[in-house]
This record gives sequence, structure tokens and C-alpha cells, in this order.
Amino acid sequence: MTDKQLAERSITYRKKILKYIVGAKAGHTGGSLSCIDILNVLYNEVMNVGPQNFTSPDRDRYIQSKGHCVEALYVVLADKGFFPESDLETLCKYKSHYIGHPTKKVHGVEQNTGALGHGLPIAAGTALAAKMDKKNYRVFTLLGDGELPEGSNWEAALTAAHYKLDNLCAIIDNNKLQITGTNAEVCNTDPIDAKFESFGWAVRHVDGNDVSALKEVLSSVPFEKGKPSLVIAHTIKGKGVSFMENSVKWHHGVPDKDQYETAIAELDMEMANV
Repeated sequence: MTDKQLAERSITYRKKILKYIVGAKAGHTGGSLSCIDILNVLYNEVMNVGPQNFTSPDRDRYIQSKGHCVEALYVVLADKGFFPESDLETLCKYKSHYIGHPTKKVHGVEQNTGALGHGLPIAAGTALAAKMDKKNYRVFTLLGDGELPEGSNWEAALTAAHYKLDNLCAIIDNNKLQITGTNAEVCNTDPIDAKFESFGWAVRHVDGNDVSALKEVLSSVPFEKGKPSLVIAHTIKGKGVSFMENSVKWHHGVPDKDQYETAIAELDMEMANV
């Protein structure tokens, strides 16, 4: 895709995220809007995975550690043809597989996640398995910056560096907010780059809401041979909707009718200006 097409796709994804969250009357709006550009670029430009090869042992793997922002993942998987988009009309409904965290009952989901701090350990183990099996597939995982205080992340970071897992790329959705406030207030983990570098990772920073910049950095992993790669993606929580941006309130919030219409109108205006 061209950068323009990717940017337009992100806007379309944002509109769908809002649509299905409103329909479900539940969802993690702010974080889904902040990370959607990352998923857009991964699935449309970077990873070798799709419905046609999802059972192949050689496919790339994606594990969403910040599982609460599953709405972003669902709309991308539907767009890629893993399941009919109409399935998302059952989001968070009784007996639906489309629940509020990733589940392997949904085609295209690699691992059940949602208990924060577990995605990176699973991804490291999966990348180690590739090395042991002499496979060339890559493993990508998306973490929320608010889950970094979980100790399991740092055990995984140490392990990944020890085993030289240069087939592993971790991406941090660094929107600097979590459910109860700013990361700095709740449990400050800065400087993130220096911490991971001290563990033996190769680290890059990127504007996580710029599809062109994301395409460039994610297409260049591994950054160093013999080292796992970390992308610190600086994003805006609630990106694309003015009254949601940088607001803790929208970590887990559902727009009412007027708010939804305002949000869609803003996104339509952005689409016209791409």
C-alpha cells in the first residue's frame, strides 16, 4: 500500500472500532485508537500472515499483550478476511466468541491474552522455538506502556537477550496513560529505552501514529543481528477524536449517540484531508 492508502485505512479502522464498541456498549476505546496504526502497518505491510497461511508453521506470529484493546485487533483481522466483519456485531454479546480480550476461538488470534505482562514472555518462548526448530518466522508482540511494571516482562526481556532472539520484535504502545492516571504517576518506568538496552535489546523510537514512519522502522527489524528489537511507539491515547485524545476517561469508555456522531464527523474530515 502507499502511505496515503495506509493512512486512509487507519481512519477506516478507527471508525469501525467506534462502531463496534458503541454496538457492544463496552470496550477499551482510547488504547484501541492509539495502537491501530501499528496493527495496520504490521498486517498490511510487514508480517507474513493471513487467513491463507495461518496454519503454516512458517507464518509470522503476532501476540497482543495489551489484550484489553482487542477491538483494534478484531477490526484488522476482519479486514484481512480471517472472519466475516458481520461477526463483530456480536461483540461482547451472550455466547459470542468475540469477547473483550483475545481468544484463540477467534480465527487469526495466536494466543489468549489479557492478563497483562504475559504477551512478551509468550512471544519470547515462541521466538526461541523458531530458533530451536531452525525456522525463519518472526514474532511481533504489542505491549501497553502501563503493563511494563509487571515483573514477567523483565524476565522475558532478559531471556530474549540471553538467547539472542533477533527474530523477536516487541512494540510498546507508549501513550503514557493507563486506567488510573499517567504512567509517571502510577508507576514510572522511564527511561524505557535505557532499561531495555541495558538488558541487551536494540531499541528504536518512532511516532506510533505515523504510518509512514512505522512502515520504515518495522520493515527494518532486526535492528542488530543477535539482539531482540524494541520499538517504542509514541502514540496518543484516543488518537483521531479530539475529545478523547490524552484523556484517562476514555481508557474504558463508550461514546453516547452525540459523541459517536461527533467522532465520526471528525474522522470523515480527516479522511477528506489525507
